[in-house]
Amino acid sequence: MTGKFMMSADTPPEVLDWGKLRWMSHPPSTGAGQLTVIEVNISPGKGHDFHKHPDQEEVIYCISGTVEQWLHTERRLLAPGDSVFIGADVVHASFNVGESDARLLAILGPCVGEQGYELVDVADQAPWNGLRQ
Repeated sequence: MTGKFMMSADTPPEVLDWGKLRWMSHPPSTGAGQLTVIEVNISPGKGHDFHKHPDQEEVIYCISGTVEQWLHTERRLLAPGDSVFIGADVVHASFNVGESDARLLAILGPCVGEQGYELVDVADQAPWNGLRQ
């Protein structure tokens, strides 16, 4: 395969309790083997709680909004144009601390499993369950 155009209008969002995901490239949509690319919209006051991707590296790029980004136990605010690199198996979380939707682009590699994405939720474990108090 040489590639595939992924038009936003033809890519329905997956609605979650904290926002929306739009799968722009992953094995089911493009046949990708090395990169999973997700457009992420986080609703105000919500977030993608502490989790990790055991066999995938990730870059999160902030397109719009203000995001409280955690990398292990370090916290920074991301503004448009900022990004974070997350090594494989490193716990992280993203929370929208602004008043409008935050838009992010998440790029993970390599693809893992049928969906090209693996996630282990650790939000209920110490120390992650006490960092945002």
